[in-house]
Amino acid sequence: MNTELKAALFKLLAYCRAEEWAGYDPYDALTSGLFTKLPLLDSRFPRLAMTQVLKRSPINIRHLALIPKAQNPKAMALFLSALLQVKSEDLPDRDDLIQYMITRLADLRSKDVPYDCWGYSFPWQTRNVLVPLGAPNVVCTAFVASSLLDAYQQGWDGLCLRMAVSTAEYILNELYWSEGEAAGFSYPMPQIRSHTYNANLLAAALLCRVARLSNDRRFVEPALRAVRYAVSKQLADGSWYYGESPKSRWIDNFHTGYNLGALQSIGRELETDEFDTCMRRGFEFYRANFFREDAAPKYFHNQVYPLDIHSVAQSILTLLAFKDFDSTNVELAHCVFRWAMKHMWDDRGFFYYRVLRLGTIRTSYMRWSQAWMLLAMSALLRDSDGMVKHSLTRRSPVLA
Repeated sequence: MNTELKAALFKLLAYCRAEEWAGYDPYDALTSGLFTKLPLLDSRFPRLAMTQVLKRSPINIRHLALIPKAQNPKAMALFLSALLQVKSEDLPDRDDLIQYMITRLADLRSKDVPYDCWGYSFPWQTRNVLVPLGAPNVVCTAFVASSLLDAYQQGWDGLCLRMAVSTAEYILNELYWSEGEAAGFSYPMPQIRSHTYNANLLAAALLCRVARLSNDRRFVEPALRAVRYAVSKQLADGSWYYGESPKSRWIDNFHTGYNLGALQSIGRELETDEFDTCMRRGFEFYRANFFREDAAPKYFHNQVYPLDIHSVAQSILTLLAFKDFDSTNVELAHCVFRWAMKHMWDDRGFFYYRVLRLGTIRTSYMRWSQAWMLLAMSALLRDSDGMVKHSLTRRSPVLA
């Protein structure tokens, strides 16, 4: 099993390197040159329509729409976290690649902001606002800063910690808000006080991690206020809606995974069991509702399709993170990987976007698909290697 996993991982890595870590994205429609050539298209409804058409199209027509490939800060962060899990003996230039990712993340930070923060490599239209290209948002920023802390904790330059501290300052000073019992972090822009639970929990987890590593406790109380409010909104069955708005009341795989991972991180960094019951209830819902009998990970808890590669990656990561909760989690994670290899892998070295009831969208997306799968596969291989070493160590007295 590890042979297939390792071969696929390094083939995917070679594909990403050949593409110079740049690619298309499900939400990159607004980088189209057509908006420059046809300014009448550049308004809310055409933006929304074009984004949905390109995202749902079974054929990738981005080259016709004059959409360029780009390096995305979140993808680069995921690549960094993945490379940190790969063994040096398996990748001779691993350290050079890690340094490249750190340097690129420093280069890709949002401009004209006095903090280290990051946004996406494309503008995107929400239901109500247009988020400009590169405008910082808390989700992208939290993932990037977390990857820098991963590097710092493996002995990389103190610059990584300094950038993460700057990020925490940004989140605390520019995004944190509270009103009565409610507290959270503005998303997707600083002026928008929305309750998006995964954004709030990811930001809080980062603040707690920075607080421990920098020994700066002022980040803790705002983080805990946001966490406690998000936890209070957990539903009776253990799930969370995406957000508090009536238009955000869906439950999906990877955002639920984000919530659970963030709560686990907060408990670890603060050495608290305050959220353990909430976390266990959430994981029990996750395990019971997001997998078909053949191990295919569902996007939504209450419908089979679409089967999305991001959900595949997050399922592997969540199952591994909570392997102590269920003895079959690791085997299920391997089953999810095998299902993806059978149904979503292209022999050219990348993963498809989605499997639908009537077909498959075979477009390669660098952030959404390849970066996430590289991280999930590197985590799965590291866990497998660790299990083998643990097994050999445990049996060694008998063998002697």
